[in-house]
Amino acid sequence: MASLRMAATALRNFNRVSLLSRGVNHAVRCSPIVMTRCTLHASARLDTAKLIDGKKLSAEISEEVKQEVDDWMLKEEMIKPDGASLFMLLGNRRPHLSVVLVGDNPASKSYIKSKTNGCDKVGIDSKTHVLSDAITQDELLAFVDNLNKDDGVDGILVQLPLPKHMDERTVCNAVVPSKDVDGFHALNVGRFCLNDNAFLPATAAGVMEMIYRYKIPTFGKHAVILGRSKNVGMPIMMMLHSDGSGDATATICHRYTPPEQLLINTKMADILVVAVGIPGLIKADMVKPGAAIIDVGINRITGPDGKQRLVGDVDFEGVSKVASYITPVPGGVGPMTVAMLLKNTIAAAKKIYKY
Repeated sequence: MASLRMAATALRNFNRVSLLSRGVNHAVRCSPIVMTRCTLHASARLDTAKLIDGKKLSAEISEEVKQEVDDWMLKEEMIKPDGASLFMLLGNRRPHLSVVLVGDNPASKSYIKSKTNGCDKVGIDSKTHVLSDAITQDELLAFVDNLNKDDGVDGILVQLPLPKHMDERTVCNAVVPSKDVDGFHALNVGRFCLNDNAFLPATAAGVMEMIYRYKIPTFGKHAVILGRSKNVGMPIMMMLHSDGSGDATATICHRYTPPEQLLINTKMADILVVAVGIPGLIKADMVKPGAAIIDVGINRITGPDGKQRLVGDVDFEGVSKVASYITPVPGGVGPMTVAMLLKNTIAAAKKIYKY
């Protein structure tokens, strides 16, 4: 019960989900997620959970995106007489992603660097526009509108969080839906909730892609999501319970969930997604044996040696001895966010979704 009391206290005290800031969104129809009616997790009998390797999966997806970009551009390799390679572009122009950063938040800069590096690897052009945090909201909206009107820009990403004097919902809705590769525009959110063609928030898409590619069963299972953020918890819940996609019974817990109810839910969960930004919140005695654990949290802490390191919301060492599947931090959900952003950017360039 000690870990339960600690979890309840932590959930009451946290003010805002501290996650991966943001990134890719998965398009519902671009890469349909169809869950299988499998039996209980095959590795549930093991003493150690199977690792869900987000770094490996993201590399696979990035390679798929690279091939899609090459096909879109009709990029053809010609071998010259001297043996050197010459690439000829016979089709469409290279996809372009514009990233907008307001201020100089170090964490945001780090996230953006991982996204632009990902673009470089798959052949997507990217440009980061750094604006002063003294800019007004109206000035930012005007800047975004210019990107909306630029035919050379396929995807637009406004890095969150924004300065306190700006309303994130207003700014997210300023990005035209067809270029909203983050999937944060209200139209994309609404279409996604109706199981229609739309871009999905990156982290949610990455989580579902992990579940899909590791063949973790969702049909008829109980999925519990800790954290109800509009960009992570809510879309994950929607995808897990969606008819024909997840078909799970999905429950969301948050800071006002009573401690005893929190424990009941976590111990009943076949799939437990934790996204609250509280280091080590979930302990082994709060997890159902054989459950699949998706740790979305990414927290920077100082260890006993005085060095900083990244940890998740789950006590990895303890929970990995109880669960059937588990994601590491780092190297789990984080890389998947970038991969799904790349996937959405090529989808935006190809104008797969009609608005």
